Amino acid sequence: MGVDSPFGSDPLHPPYGVPEDDPVGRAAPGVRFAGIGDEAAVDLAGQLDALHQLRWKTIELRNVDGVAVADLDDRAFAALTERIAAACLDVVCVDSRIANWSRPITGRFEDDVAELRVLASRCATLGTRYVRVMSYPNAGLDEEKWGRQVLDRMALLVRQAEQYGLVLLHENCSGWAGTRADRMLDLLDRADSPALRLLFDIGNGVPHGYDTRALLGTVIDHVAHVHVKDARTGPDGHVTYTLPGEGQSEVSACLRALLDHGYTGALSIEPHTHLRPHQDHDTTGTDSVAAFVSYGRSLERLVRQEIVAARTSAAGGVPHA
Repeated sequence: MGVDSPFGSDPLHPPYGVPEDDPVGRAAPGVRFAGIGDEAAVDLAGQLDALHQLRWKTIELRNVDGVAVADLDDRAFAALTERIAAACLDVVCVDSRIANWSRPITGRFEDDVAELRVLASRCATLGTRYVRVMSYPNAGLDEEKWGRQVLDRMALLVRQAEQYGLVLLHENCSGWAGTRADRMLDLLDRADSPALRLLFDIGNGVPHGYDTRALLGTVIDHVAHVHVKDARTGPDGHVTYTLPGEGQSEVSACLRALLDHGYTGALSIEPHTHLRPHQDHDTTGTDSVAAFVSYGRSLERLVRQEIVAARTSAAGGVPHA
């Protein structure tokens, strides 16, 4: 069975559609595109401009002017919400720092609890219940103790999320369960709650050294949100991020599997080709907004040409709903 939207028919959370006159929307029925704004530009104006050029109606938030959503002061956050509303954008997810690569298992758990508390009210204002989390990188603990502490912390965070009406999305990235399907399933079993689901980033397998498509096949029932990026590893082991479909991440195969499985969430681009705010990566002298828009259009073409066309052909000329 596919993943249902956590919002159901809630009128406060409309579908992440595209304008009726958008040819991409007609060519890719049921496909929802989004983007992590700070990979297009540091400032909000640039982020909104990128989504406007793509004619997409959904944004994913991480940093604005280099500041995490939870750390914006009240005035900056109010301005953020006003400008997003004026742009008629939906917010699909807020990418938090909870349990991420910068917060090892030996760090202060209070920081994560406090960030989730702030995001509870801010996500309600933004109109999303999704908060991206990870599962704590190790910092000198033995494997058993590391895993036990991760499971304990995540269980407490899930209980907190339940109280706030949030859904934590664990990403296949850094942390105890970041690269192993069995540990992701352990997290879900321990939480035993709809307040914990999975965020699947198609491009993370290459830099983290695992088979992306195989991992997806094991956890696909639990995927509620998707990041699209692609990468390849050179002879020297250096990872280069590419346009979707041009790397080694099996983007097309993963997207086909998700859509055939009934996935109805957003496909949110995280190009990593120009701006990577969490890695202080910036290709100086390039137009990151233009690169982000080009990346989005490449994904549109890939979906239209390799996925929608194939599904239409398989259905005898009738697109799948």
